Amino acid sequence: MILSARDMATADVYHTLTQIIIPRPIAWVLSPNDRACSHFNLAPFSFFNAVCSDPPVLMLSMGNKTDGSLKDSCVNLLERRHCVVHLGTDRQAQAISDTAQEMAFGESEVEQAGCELVDFEGTDMKRLKTVPIALYCRLYQHIEVGNRPQHLLLVEVEKFWVDDNVCYTDSKGRVRIAADRVEPLARLGGSEYARLGEMFRLERR
Repeated sequence: MILSARDMATADVYHTLTQIIIPRPIAWVLSPNDRACSHFNLAPFSFFNAVCSDPPVLMLSMGNKTDGSLKDSCVNLLERRHCVVHLGTDRQAQAISDTAQEMAFGESEVEQAGCELVDFEGTDMKRLKTVPIALYCRLYQHIEVGNRPQHLLLVEVEKFWVDDNVCYTDSKGRVRIAADRVEPLARLGGSEYARLGEMFRLERR
């Protein structure tokens, strides 16, 4: 089968891409609705990955709301320039999905999903209490891509928080994160998700 992207409707291209680029990690992004960091927005994004290690930069890609306005996460990052990116677990799949719903600006998905926040030590932000990995990030660059456009937000990681239960120190003294203990949730196409399956390791040649 050959599909020509130029001959396809935008929605069909999106539908095809999200079924082909799998599995995708999900960034569960907490961003402040105010400068005092007293009220927060929480939203998942599966157009997400690492793009640089020096400095450590992540990519978050997001479109607009159905009415054409900026998504709350985008507004918060552009105005207040920091966020916390979480890696949610497969046990939190429903809560992650629930926080994807559009809400009026200022309404909190944190409260709706019943998530508990705790202080992110060394920052002025909070983090989700029950998530094993949280990354405190600052806005690095904002790029508009495409016809609508899509917002490409590059954020630099300033602090890593990793639950002690999912990491260990190897024989070389390096911190290692045990993926099977993290139990990461992966996004597939449509409403389909996946858990981490069988793990294997290749020997270096």
